[in-house]
Amino acid sequence: MADATQVTTVRQSALGLMPASHRIGFVVLFGLLLAAPFLGFYPVFVMKIMCFALFACAFNLLLGYGGLLSFGHAAFFGGAAYVSAHAAKAWGFTPELAVLLGTATGAALGLVIGFFAIRRSGIYMTMITLAFAQMVFFFSLQAPFTGGEDGIQAVPRRFLFGVFDISSDFRFYFFVLAIFAIGMLLIHRIIHSPFGQVMKAIRENEPRSVSLGYQVPRYKLALFTMSAALAGTAGATKALVFQLASLTDVHWSMSGEVVLMALLGGVGTIFGPVVGAAVIVAMQNYFASFGAWVTVLQGVIFVLGVLLFREGIIGVIGKWLKKPL
Repeated sequence: MADATQVTTVRQSALGLMPASHRIGFVVLFGLLLAAPFLGFYPVFVMKIMCFALFACAFNLLLGYGGLLSFGHAAFFGGAAYVSAHAAKAWGFTPELAVLLGTATGAALGLVIGFFAIRRSGIYMTMITLAFAQMVFFFSLQAPFTGGEDGIQAVPRRFLFGVFDISSDFRFYFFVLAIFAIGMLLIHRIIHSPFGQVMKAIRENEPRSVSLGYQVPRYKLALFTMSAALAGTAGATKALVFQLASLTDVHWSMSGEVVLMALLGGVGTIFGPVVGAAVIVAMQNYFASFGAWVTVLQGVIFVLGVLLFREGIIGVIGKWLKKPL
């Protein structure tokens, strides 16, 4: 039988209300991010965390709430990065239009790849997503507009809405923060909507959901497309932050990295992927002097995290507090 906390959470979800623990979490998270540039944190470093945190949350939307494991999310992240970078550099798109185009690119790729991937389950679905991601990688390597191994460099940061100058890192930071906040709140709304509740039911017992009359393939495809679109938003934003789109963004290791972020922070939680992304990005930044040993250190920390935090860092904390996080 569900305890009082679970019953309250379900009722709040049905009413479209945000649990108190989530409200507090969002206030703390956005408060810290708003204050970060004024506390001496390097804006580009925090922007990188926000981009990868949104990417990890998009992946977690698919795995944590739909039970669908994709090993090809780099296709959406990197594909959107290339398209938005090219649009900003060659077509003169402003930042908001470049990000919207990247989001649309991610959604389009997600719709096509998801159409084939959801027809299988388990490891077979995972391999299909990986195969499509490799196709996107080789397309990015060979296409004339991508710059090959050099990528698309010197991507300009044009005026926001054609009016506001956000070329400096400090000003661009708040544009990225706005995108991250909108993305996080949108993910929260999807999860706690009737659609999200149906996806949780499908994750827990798909045959029973089918027997209740739900069109399961349609729900899976819709969730897959939403996750891909948000991953595209993260990739497009990252391309503008670093003014670069490269093969690293579409490489299979990027798909593995986002899986690592979600698992380390806590799959099936709102704030877990954010914490996981922050830990991974911080390690890459502060352990850069170790060279190739960074990968080994990541592996050790991941093993320790899995052993000590079976539900992820935030998952364990939420369990201790008996509050949904």
